[in-house]
Amino acid sequence: MGESITEGTIINWMVQPGESFEEGEIIVEVGTDKVDNEVPAPFSGTLIETKYNAKDVVKIGEVIAILKASEGASKKAVNKNQEEAVKTTQTSDKSKKVASKPPKSVSSTYQVPVNRTNKFYSPLVEKIAKVHHISYEELARIPATGKEGRLQKSDVFKYIEEGRPAQFVQSVAEAGYSIPQLNLDKGKGKIVEMDRMRQMIADHMVYSKHTSPHVTAYVEADMTNMVNWRNANKEAFQKKNGEKLTFTPLFVEAVAKAVKDFPMINVSVDGANIIVKEHINIGMATALPSGNLIVPVVRNADQKDLPTLAKEINELAEKARTNKLKADDTKGSTFTISNVGTFGSLMGTPIINQPEAAILATGIIKKRAEVIEKPEGDTIEIRQMMYLSLSFDHRIVDGFLGGSFLRRIADYFEQFDSKRII
Repeated sequence: MGESITEGTIINWMVQPGESFEEGEIIVEVGTDKVDNEVPAPFSGTLIETKYNAKDVVKIGEVIAILKASEGASKKAVNKNQEEAVKTTQTSDKSKKVASKPPKSVSSTYQVPVNRTNKFYSPLVEKIAKVHHISYEELARIPATGKEGRLQKSDVFKYIEEGRPAQFVQSVAEAGYSIPQLNLDKGKGKIVEMDRMRQMIADHMVYSKHTSPHVTAYVEADMTNMVNWRNANKEAFQKKNGEKLTFTPLFVEAVAKAVKDFPMINVSVDGANIIVKEHINIGMATALPSGNLIVPVVRNADQKDLPTLAKEINELAEKARTNKLKADDTKGSTFTISNVGTFGSLMGTPIINQPEAAILATGIIKKRAEVIEKPEGDTIEIRQMMYLSLSFDHRIVDGFLGGSFLRRIADYFEQFDSKRII
């Protein structure tokens, strides 16, 4: 569940005592400080007893349920789980095997269905798809054997076991090609197994790129006024408010103002609907000591003054450094900022933090000679310049909206009041 996790919360039992289940079916949902997890059945059988109820908090390693394997379950799986039962530290062995299995050629397995009309999916099928990050577009490519062309759970599992051969292709009617199977030489060297969080990050990033057509726009901003004001006032600010003044709260403040100006950036997709969020919650991509990435959230950022923003951001950063972030600290963001400049990067092309519609990257602030236009004539001056990049979901954000929003952020940066009173 993660190196810093010591307990989890039973969110919901998907199977009740006395009910049977199949291997891979979700038995229980468990929430931790980092993420909610769906725990799949390690074999087919019956749920005999639950040790905890929904909303109970359980220590890592505790037995939460007793399962009885059906006679068809493998002896190895039965012996292992009779000894250990179902623990909150279990992961899906089946998912690991599927993930390591290379995809097969579409033509060597089956034909992708053309114009399948029945697009109804049961909650169980949708849950399986969510676990394996299968989009609705990909579900539509899976051959269905159910009544009236309905996709069944067995169809999805069979498709996954075959290596998801139609993951990145369209139907034969839509495209006359298939993904070439390349036997790439991955080289030799030390094998480092991904930890749980890195696997989740990898899945989340692939899912985002597969779900959202990414477009990235760029502008540059003259940060001279903001930089000079911060340098002149950071000591006084800390003395008055007891908080260090970094650039992050200044960025969050300006971005929240721009989001208010362009509310259609503050949205997410729900099928054929667009949800315009009521609150402006700004996520900040933050590196953990392990090197993994997490996104703490400043809630209602548009309603908070600079001292409050600085206090919350510093507290979240400290929690991230000491692995003390709580579940609420990382949930509910509606727009994310990634400050790639802290790593010395000139600019970046960030991947959207699903289910948001856009993400901003701020580059390093660098002194540069710039031509400044003035009524009396052009001059060359040393200015503090920074590149901004905005990746947005082109399903719901067009170039005009994305470009205008990004330009508005840059304008707020450039028009920073250099005479602002602390």
